[in-house]
Formats: sequence, structure tokens, C-alpha cells
Amino acid sequence: MPGSGPLSGVRVVELAGIGPGPFAAMLLADLGADVVRVDRPGGQGLGIDPAYDITNRNKRSVLVDLKAPDGPARVLDLAARADVLIEGYRPGVAERLGVGPADCHARNPRLVYGRMTGWGQDGPLAQRAGHDVAYIAVTGTLGMIGRPDEPPAVPANLLGDYAGGSLYLVVGVLAALHHARATGAGQVVDAAIVDGTAHLSAMIHGMLAAGGWQDRRAANLLDGGCPYYGTYETADGGHMAVGALEGRFYAEFLRLLGLDDLAPAHQDWTRWEELRERVAARFKSRTRDEWTAVFEDSDACVAPVLSLREAPHHPHLAARGTFTDHGGITQPAPAPRFSATPTGIRSGPARPGADTGTVARDWGMTERVNDDPVADGD
Repeated sequence: MPGSGPLSGVRVVELAGIGPGPFAAMLLADLGADVVRVDRPGGQGLGIDPAYDITNRNKRSVLVDLKAPDGPARVLDLAARADVLIEGYRPGVAERLGVGPADCHARNPRLVYGRMTGWGQDGPLAQRAGHDVAYIAVTGTLGMIGRPDEPPAVPANLLGDYAGGSLYLVVGVLAALHHARATGAGQVVDAAIVDGTAHLSAMIHGMLAAGGWQDRRAANLLDGGCPYYGTYETADGGHMAVGALEGRFYAEFLRLLGLDDLAPAHQDWTRWEELRERVAARFKSRTRDEWTAVFEDSDACVAPVLSLREAPHHPHLAARGTFTDHGGITQPAPAPRFSATPTGIRSGPARPGADTGTVARDWGMTERVNDDPVADGD
């Protein structure tokens, strides 16, 4: 089921897992790739109805029990016809199951084999269990987030799983795919959340080395330490986000707040506490919607902090179609956008095993892949 996006014609096999692997495969599917998710009988997922697992949209699903005698052969048959395979097992598991890189490359030397883990394929912690919060903790990035008098704030699993994990896996897969098409040689992409998350902090490490960043929370320009880059509570318990960094934006910010006398505090960090207190008091004097109206047509770099349910109704996001409704589910639309090869949501979340027949037909598979799956041996 290829789409019309820039990856139309690219075939991807996803060995089912949770978290960053499925999200990476969804992104490839959103871009037009024909993604076949290999689910295991009995499956695993988010603990929600599969009909709502948006990370499985634009995909198809087949059921394969990798512990059954013919299970590995079924996956290798898919790998032989694919451009990319993605798995998120602990190091060594795919090899023990008979679907590791060597097994797949023996069938398809051009295959890009993408491996998604938290700790990476090697290193002292490679075999340890973990989740997003532990991975970002050791990279130093979690310790940057939050107030100085409170524990570090957990940024959901957006920073590690998806930014440091999924997106780096996709970048690696696309780079390796380019190389494979130029040379005929596939390779393994080792995408570790610790590596990607550390890489995201490159600019800050440069600032730290130059003496322009303090190695503690809420003490810097971009981490909430600066009173004109952060969030403030409003009279109704809402919040406004402020990012008035540059001088002209800061001046506009003060003008609309009615605090022009604080203009010299922009470059005087000794006055930042005074600035913070007066700005906080002003924001507390009106509701979030009232302040939104005040700043609406300005370059003060101020915006309301919206909830997940509110975000799709923001006028700008609504006008751009940043969110869309498909199958009764409001969800983010595919991103980014392309002028010549537009993307879209072609189908809702794949149901485990629902597409075995069509995949066998479209991929020219043997009868073995189209057989009913053997019951899980666990």
C-alpha cells in the first residue's frame, strides 16, 4: 500500500515493538513507504485498542510467530523483497531468532537494517532494560530541564524516544538507503537514544565550553533562567509562553505589558529577579485568553500554552491543517510537507494480521507467508 509521498516505492519491514521503532516506521509510512509491520500472535502494544494506535497508521500488518519453526523464514522472505528493515530488540535477540543482519543480508545484500535501542548495540549497559527517562538522564539533557529547587522535569517521552530515537533512526535509514542505491551495498544503522539525545545538545555543549552556559538548571538564556524566555501563570490558572529574546521583541513585549521602565533589565542579569516578579504579577492580572488577545498581532514572541485537546483548534494550526481527523481520531497530520510529492493519511492504524493476503500478493510472496500463523509459543 505505497503512498504518493517522496518514499513511494520504498518497502519497509517493521518487526513489531513499542515506542520509538513504531513511530519511526510511521514516519516512513507517512512519507509514502509501503510499511509492513510484522506482529506476533497475541501481540504487544500501548495497552489501548489497536484502532487508536496512531503510530500504526499508513501501515499493513502480518502475523508471524518468530519462535515457530517457519517463523524466521517468513520474515526473511519479506526482508528479501524490502529496502529497509527496522527492529527494536535488545542486542543479540534478532540474531538468536534467526533474523539478524547477517541472516537478512544473506538474502538481500542491499537491505538497510535499522536497529532502535536505548543504550545502543554495545557498551556496558547495552543488555540492560531501560526507558526514555533513564536514557536522557545519563546524557545530561534531563538534568537541564526544570526549576532549580525541584527535581528535573520529565518531558513526557518526547525528548528521548522520539527526538533522540525515532528521528535519528529515520535520518540514518534514509542516509543508508541513499548509499545502498548508489553502491548496491546495505548496512546496519545503530540508532541509540543516548547517542541521539546527546547529539541534540550540541549547541549547548559549545556554549558550555565557551563559558556561555552554566551547568545547572534554570540559570541560562534558554532553560527558564531568563525572565523573558519562559512561562507565566495567568489569572485563570492558564499559562503564557514568552520568548522575547531579541531587543526589538523584548521592547514590544514590555510595551504590551505596560512595563516599559524595565527596558534596561534586558541586558542586566542583576535585575532579572525584579523583572521576573513584575512580569509574573502583570500576567496574573488577566486571563490567558485576554493576554492572547493582547499579543495576538504583535512580534513580542508570546503565545498561550494550550492543552492537547485545545491545540487542534488554534487558528494558525487549523488554517495550516497541522492536525487532521481520520477515522474519527484527531491526530497530527504527516510532516514535513512536499511541493511535488504530497503526503497524507491513507489508512488508519493497521490491525494485527489483517493484511497478510494483500501483502503476499503485492510483494510476490510464496505460499508460506500467506499461511495462517502458528500460535505463539510463549
